[in-house]
Amino acid sequence: MFFLCKTNLKATRTSYCNEIYANVELIVVTTEHAKHFYDSKDVSAKIYSDSDEWEMWKQRSDPVLHIDLRRWADLMVIAPLDANTLGKIATGICDNLLTCIVRAWDLKKPLLFCPAMNTVMWEHPITATQVQTLKSFGYIEVPCIVKTLVCGDKGYGAMAEISTIVEKVKECLEQSP
Repeated sequence: MFFLCKTNLKATRTSYCNEIYANVELIVVTTEHAKHFYDSKDVSAKIYSDSDEWEMWKQRSDPVLHIDLRRWADLMVIAPLDANTLGKIATGICDNLLTCIVRAWDLKKPLLFCPAMNTVMWEHPITATQVQTLKSFGYIEVPCIVKTLVCGDKGYGAMAEISTIVEKVKECLEQSP
């Protein structure tokens, strides 16, 4: 089995996913802003970012990375899904590699999203609308939890625990034909 994962998680968490699913190949797609949260040398998986999209494509008939990745993957996990990327996906904006893959995603394949943002952002009415939009596409939410957030506040909006996400991935892969 193969799956594609966008993440800005610590490398140890990415390695944890690999250890549990030794037969699963992991590709990480990162946004430019997410690069500030990890050291790519600590990630054992192949990492793609926006610049890779344009390095591969020079003229018509050249490979298009976001199309190749969506064909390759059996499952996609967006973890964490911040408010900015949530808004882009919900409205169809595809201005980076990640959002282009999502826009081209085969809706017969599972796409899991794991929201993570400050409590005030999470509780804003537009967030519920955007989450519902993603669910209407058939995407699967792995709900956020109450925890101490990056800003130091304690509240709802923290990304689900890695073990919860991994269990949901396992469940989706077991249900796939």
